[in-house]
Amino acid sequence: MAACIMQREVNHSKAQHWVHGTAILLLGLGVFLLPVLMLAQSGGKAAKEKEGVATKLRIEVTAGEGGDPVEGASVYVRYEEERKFGKDKKIEQNWKTNKEGVVKVPAVPRGKVLIQVIAPGWKTFGQWYDLDQEEQTIKIRLQKPPRWY
Repeated sequence: MAACIMQREVNHSKAQHWVHGTAILLLGLGVFLLPVLMLAQSGGKAAKEKEGVATKLRIEVTAGEGGDPVEGASVYVRYEEERKFGKDKKIEQNWKTNKEGVVKVPAVPRGKVLIQVIAPGWKTFGQWYDLDQEEQTIKIRLQKPPRWY
């Protein structure tokens, strides 16, 4: 009879260790997951706020003295996407102009943006712009390339 009582106490002791270990594990997971969940929620709000500060960009590319539209020119739009942790992410978008020499970029974050235009037979263009409106049109006129001797 004494041996049975002793056996029960040992099993009870193991059960207590299991419950105690499980509680510590769950507490640890809770401490780890709480900040992650909070960041996820704040990230969603930040994304919604960023949608409100994006600019619809229209770029019109013409060339020469007559201001003729340039079809098929490569237009590069470069900007940095801010991050809360770590380095900012550098984003580059590449677009081609249509027959009217126009590129429509749906959503670019407001702030500094580098726009570069490359078209065969014309001097490469590059300039920084500050985007501060909901919709913005940028007119770019390409120049003749320098003459080689």
